[in-house]
Amino acid sequence: MTIAHGSADGIVYRPARPEDAGAIEALDGSFTTATVFEVAPAEGGLGFLLREVPADPPVYKEFPPEEHDEQGLGRGSGADADGRTYVALDGERVCGFVAAGYAAWNRRLTIEDIEVAPDRRGRGVGRALMECAAEFARERGAEHLWLEVSSVNAPAVHAYRRMGFVLCGLDTTLYGGTPSAGERALFMARPCD
Repeated sequence: MTIAHGSADGIVYRPARPEDAGAIEALDGSFTTATVFEVAPAEGGLGFLLREVPADPPVYKEFPPEEHDEQGLGRGSGADADGRTYVALDGERVCGFVAAGYAAWNRRLTIEDIEVAPDRRGRGVGRALMECAAEFARERGAEHLWLEVSSVNAPAVHAYRRMGFVLCGLDTTLYGGTPSAGERALFMARPCD
């Protein structure tokens, strides 16, 4: 069983429970950014160029609600569960969560979703949640953590880089036919230390 983790500012991190589902759904995952990442084909069509460019006006983005019960809610203490969700608690308030799934065939832990309440961003909550996921990855024997992030979510890309993630690929068509059409999917990974 995973023990709750604490931090200097009183935030407690623990596996999610079924009763946390409503609070997780209510988290505000929106963001505003003054820069985005532009993806363009490299000369000759073999590869891509990625560069950060100003967004004028700044981009405001909201994500549609997701079904988090598929991401291991309530299975936090199950030793055989391939999915796990952790929450960050500020008192009784859920102020962040990370949902992760393990795939044995390639020993990858996929970060399926991570969100931190706007008033807690930039204070280490996301990093601590990612470390909870990394602990799960080590428990499962994962070789690396992997995630997907939109090219317009420059704040998240910078946060993931500070956490040790590097760009490992991209998809220029993943969001076609969705409200995010035109954005590019950036894939990032880091080794599981």
